[in-house]
Amino acid sequence: MTEHPYAGMWVTDDNHIRHELLPNGRYVEARGTREKAYEGRYWVTGDHIDYKDDTGFTADGDFRDGVLYHGGMVLRRR
Repeated sequence: MTEHPYAGMWVTDDNHIRHELLPNGRYVEARGTREKAYEGRYWVTGDHIDYKDDTGFTADGDFRDGVLYHGGMVLRRR
């Protein structure tokens, strides 16, 4: 996977949800004090992101104006 401009840490304003998009196409989602609540793969196409966690659950989101909108959440780059 070619590194894209969205790799890095994305967090909600209250810092409760944290998505680390690794350059190798993997992600780690932390929730509150659970540092590895979810892990899996992701794919970025343009400004759209698709997730598939290691249990098979899928989700998606969109990057707009430097903000990640995902599952009703708003995450900003940290």
